[in-house]
Amino acid sequence: MSLLHGFQLLEEKTIVELNIKALLYKHAKTGAELLSLIADDENKAFNIAFRTPSLNSTGVAHIMEHSVLCGSRKYRSKEPFIELVKGSLKTFVNAMTGSDATYYPVASTNSKDFYNLVDVYLDSVFYPLITKHAFHQEGWRYELEKQEDEMIYKGVVFNEMKGYYSSPDLHLFDNIQKVLCPDTIYAHDSGGNPQNIPDLTYEAFVNFHKKFYHPSNSRIVFYGDDDPDERLKIMDSWLSDFEKQEIYSEIAPQAPINEPKRYVFPYPAGKDSETKPKCHMLVGWLIDGAPDCETVLAQEILDYILIMSPASPLRKALEDSGLGSQVTGGLQDGIQSRFYVGLKDVEKEDCEKVETLVLDTLESLSKNGIDRDMVEAALNTIEFSLRENNTGSFPKGLELGFRALQLWLYDKNPIEPLCFEKPLEAIKAKAAPGSRFFEDLIEKLMLQNMSRATVVIEPDTEMSENLDKAEKARIAQERSQMSAEEIEKIITETHELRKIQETPDSPEALAAIPTLTLDDLDKKIKTVPVEISEISGAEIHHHVLPTSGIIYLDLAFDFRALPSELLSYLPLFGSALTQLGAGDYDYVRLIQRIGQKTGGLGASPFISPVYDSSDAASWLFVRAKALPSQAGDLLAILEDILLNAHLENRDRLKQMVMERKSQYESSMSNAGRSIVAAKLDAKFGMPGAAGAKLSGVDYYFFLRDLLAKIDSDWDSVLADLKKIRDIVINRQGMKVGVTLDSVNWTYFEPQIASFLEKLPAKVASAADWSGLSASQNNEAFTVPAQVSAVGKAFNLFSLGFNPGGEAIVISKWLRTTWLWEQVRMKGGAYGATSSFDPRTGVFAYGSAQDPNIVGTISAFDKAAGYLASVELSDAEITRGIIGAISDLDSYQLPDAKGHSALLRSLIGNTDKKRQATRDQVLSTSIDSFRKLADALQAGNLTGKIVVVGPPIAVAEAKKSVDFDVTAVL
Repeated sequence: MSLLHGFQLLEEKTIVELNIKALLYKHAKTGAELLSLIADDENKAFNIAFRTPSLNSTGVAHIMEHSVLCGSRKYRSKEPFIELVKGSLKTFVNAMTGSDATYYPVASTNSKDFYNLVDVYLDSVFYPLITKHAFHQEGWRYELEKQEDEMIYKGVVFNEMKGYYSSPDLHLFDNIQKVLCPDTIYAHDSGGNPQNIPDLTYEAFVNFHKKFYHPSNSRIVFYGDDDPDERLKIMDSWLSDFEKQEIYSEIAPQAPINEPKRYVFPYPAGKDSETKPKCHMLVGWLIDGAPDCETVLAQEILDYILIMSPASPLRKALEDSGLGSQVTGGLQDGIQSRFYVGLKDVEKEDCEKVETLVLDTLESLSKNGIDRDMVEAALNTIEFSLRENNTGSFPKGLELGFRALQLWLYDKNPIEPLCFEKPLEAIKAKAAPGSRFFEDLIEKLMLQNMSRATVVIEPDTEMSENLDKAEKARIAQERSQMSAEEIEKIITETHELRKIQETPDSPEALAAIPTLTLDDLDKKIKTVPVEISEISGAEIHHHVLPTSGIIYLDLAFDFRALPSELLSYLPLFGSALTQLGAGDYDYVRLIQRIGQKTGGLGASPFISPVYDSSDAASWLFVRAKALPSQAGDLLAILEDILLNAHLENRDRLKQMVMERKSQYESSMSNAGRSIVAAKLDAKFGMPGAAGAKLSGVDYYFFLRDLLAKIDSDWDSVLADLKKIRDIVINRQGMKVGVTLDSVNWTYFEPQIASFLEKLPAKVASAADWSGLSASQNNEAFTVPAQVSAVGKAFNLFSLGFNPGGEAIVISKWLRTTWLWEQVRMKGGAYGATSSFDPRTGVFAYGSAQDPNIVGTISAFDKAAGYLASVELSDAEITRGIIGAISDLDSYQLPDAKGHSALLRSLIGNTDKKRQATRDQVLSTSIDSFRKLADALQAGNLTGKIVVVGPPIAVAEAKKSVDFDVTAVL
């Protein structure tokens, strides 16, 4: 057996459809498997995954994922992960806990940086310190400052999962997975249930690492344009120190249930909302049989056919029934696939009707056939997505790695899931016109499949409060059984952990963290080529970039002429363009037409502050993509939706409003950070106040009122929508972004010119938005959650300070030092952040899934003192500069480059201004820290505070902070 750097080559394959070469290796000494993907892509990626089946819901896998990054053999700082992020040009760095595996992915476009990331991660997973202090900080601990205080639980994962368990969606999907897989690891929550997390002992925690974090249980992926031999050399140098072990991490499938079952569970609901909470429900199937690539792909296409498009027949049947507000569900991958479908906001007595409707609709589709246009739309949409391979801001290499792991984790070949051409062509042949391929699939996977369960979750307005009481009672009970010595030990451990958290890392520990230097950074900004021209009053921005022949089209319509009272309609209006029908097409046929003839299109509003102006950039973006051969169809569809959308489709519009309202209600408890940010922005100028009309609490209240108005005053709603169309759809002042290579632009340019001529042209002037403002009081919004989101912000410009690019460095530094230590490590919150907006001068702090309110606000206020006194070496400042440059130079695919360039032009962020900002970032010094400290100290006195959290926590905080309190849910 011939070896290359300790590895045996098992398989080699060129994947033509992705233009990559795949080599699968096995490490001879340890049995570790490695997939090496060679691609012409500078965004190099690495992922090491371990199968980590959980036998309970204590969250041990999740806590381990956090803790291995809290110091290792070579990197003995408290948080090597954070120190690494400070001084890296990473395009991705994180860790993830799945239901049966744990992943450690990184990516970077810089080779030196990439191998630095790999080195830190490998030392972390194989040689972590996993001290008791790390376990207490990241997992759970008793916290007690002194004898007379109340003892509490704290821990980052503990509070993170409290946030997740505030979401109805988690309760719905978690419970149906448990009942469909009762005899497997999927009956447990690998993330951790807050009620079970305190059952985890430190000994069990350490043993979990010993059992599963071994090369023999690992699967490793490399991707990109780095040296393939170097990958093997690096990994052999790590793996060869281990001996092969027999590790029992196999994941067993669930045996068939063979009898449909029904279950009812509670979920936490608010008691003070004007909206009466209702039931949510899912019907789910456990799909038997070991998956292969063709089967998985066929199931994904069937999933799209049935529910993933507004034109999907099962989704439409549920929406048209009027039994609920929003269809939910979808295909879940794993050792066994699971398919779920259901409705939200269902009356208790109607839940059985929903289940019957699902089964009857599937029976009808199987018997009478699926609309051929729907099948064609699904096939084209999935095929376009596979061939485009556009992963957005997520590195392609990591996406491909996760796709390989989809079967690899279950001992299947990891290369097969990447080769989509053969299974796709096989499915297209089997699903040819006249066939019953998908109809038979419905029969097999669902109608004949008795491994079915229906789960209903009912609102419990006392649940959050009862959970809080139960937690306090449990702690009180546990404390009552402790001896005086045990209580004193907890007090000592509380202070010891606090001391460790507050003690800076030694210079030696920091120096061990690999980093780049300023010489490794580009001193000049990255620019995007653009050719600007004018056609029929519209300004054309053509970005000449390699797009593999795909046309990426942005149509931007200025809505600054829109009366301010109509702004909240804009997100709904954008969706209405594609989802109400248009021209000769009803909404089902229109959506099918879009799926068949394009790569996708959608519309949404964009509001932003503008550099050197108090005005707002306000544009409705219609974004689309298609192959050159589809250009004519695309432009015909755009003409229809912009000029002839069926805005009068009242029933469909009402359904859309109900869906959006339900989405907000489901996510409100776990999306506090974004709500806080929108509310804070609204307090500092017209652009923020205008933006708040389109998102967050204000937009939710608008949807709630609009739902009633559609029933009581439809004529005025329709008149408003038509007024928006008349004002906004105007080619005068319109911006058009086209990201496309030069050859295809030659053919597309006359087509876009002809299209623009058909749009109306009219003179428009800006509407008066001066009345848009927000309350200047501190505000708190209550939701049925167990943890909070906290924010504070102030305007430095109005205080006489004008920090430049240095503030980008320092605000990120605060996130990864003071705020990380005070709010996350000590406070137990999942996240903490700070940011500076150079357009408005607003400096903002924020936290997420936070058990504290007053303590976090205090930490925000003390940040200024930290900056004023912190001693930083040149190396530490350099690390901060590198981290800031990483954010400025985030990796983008060609379509994102073109879109970002257009956005920058709309907000006045010229290349000259960007270069000046970069120069300021690169020149950041200790004096910059001191100057910003003075600014933040002044801001402490004028700052505005916004909180989203549980009523009990808000009421307690109100004793110290004067809030206006509003019940949301």
